[in-house]
Amino acid sequence: MIYLASQSPRRQQLLKQIGIEFELVDAQIDESPLENEEPRQYVERIAAEKALNAFRTGMSKPLLAADTSVISAGKILGKPQNEQDFLAMFERLSDNAHQVLTAIAVTNSKDATAIKTRVSVSEVIFRKITRNEALRYWQSGEPADKAGGYGIQGSGAVFVKQISGSYSGIMGLPLFETAELLNEFEIYSF
Repeated sequence: MIYLASQSPRRQQLLKQIGIEFELVDAQIDESPLENEEPRQYVERIAAEKALNAFRTGMSKPLLAADTSVISAGKILGKPQNEQDFLAMFERLSDNAHQVLTAIAVTNSKDATAIKTRVSVSEVIFRKITRNEALRYWQSGEPADKAGGYGIQGSGAVFVKQISGSYSGIMGLPLFETAELLNEFEIYSF
């Protein structure tokens, strides 16, 4: 049993997939990138800050937090703010490769030195996407709460020509790295 600092149904589903029981906790933080912050540093910092923010005195089990970002030509693409923002993202992703970085952080203390992290890096190549296809996808409602404006586990999969890396990492929780960290905390063994 662990604490999970995430409201993501996908992360919850992936933990259940590997048999990890969890209790949800809240982790509200400012997810704005720092000036000149590299994407890998960003996702790792955000995951660690979520873990530190969510861990409360008296917690008796490790806590897991995660952050996923889509990176296109060095630019972090967060969740689309509106239709116009989404269309700009999809124009950028169409017929191009991008990276999906997912950082996970596990801790059993509010002490920042007790946090252990891992970062999963995957590459995704999209096929050419027409404006009408992008508009129909936006109108489905699926892209609104997803980094980069798409969910590979949903209808967004039709745009994916190729992936290299971790499918579960692209979904939001790389299971290989998660199992490694939980094993270090003696929660999971594989």
